[in-house]
Amino acid sequence: MKKILLGSGSPRRRELLSMMDVDYEAVKLHDVEEVYPDTLAAEDVPAYLSRLKAQSYVNQLKDNELLITADTVVIIDGDILGKPKDAEDAVRMLCRLSGAKHKVITGVSLTSNDGIHTFDEVTEVEFNEVPEAEIRSYVAKYQPFDKAGSYGIQEWIGLVAIKKIDGCFYNVMGLPTATLYREMKKIGAF
Repeated sequence: MKKILLGSGSPRRRELLSMMDVDYEAVKLHDVEEVYPDTLAAEDVPAYLSRLKAQSYVNQLKDNELLITADTVVIIDGDILGKPKDAEDAVRMLCRLSGAKHKVITGVSLTSNDGIHTFDEVTEVEFNEVPEAEIRSYVAKYQPFDKAGSYGIQEWIGLVAIKKIDGCFYNVMGLPTATLYREMKKIGAF
């Protein structure tokens, strides 16, 4: 059994680990500038960023500790939709997702003194058409400024706008729980 550390401030990731009955301690990572090479394919960005986050903390790990870091992006037509800068940016992103298919990719790194093990999960999501007035109302009420693609699948917009989902629901929330559990077992975390 390793002591599990979560290097994330995301309330959703914390909630999901708790729902998995994983005892963990949240740790603050050093300031990590989430930048990636322009030559990196959009689909590879989440894994790259999760490793970057892990590398910022690796020298602090003790022998019996396992650090979980993650990064989630929304990709539509090859473009990454990260966290919105403001309300107008959120509205712009959601208008782009309205009536369209997109991918949600989460990269996860499991880091111990044995090294960094990284994997990712892809979920395809299709939105129904959502009128701009409803998008603006959602953004005003839920303020999804800490969410990739400007939406939370567990919130109003996820309940009324998602037409189809192919893949892990929890991945869209920010953590591919079933794959995470299998990967943690593989490396002897529990």
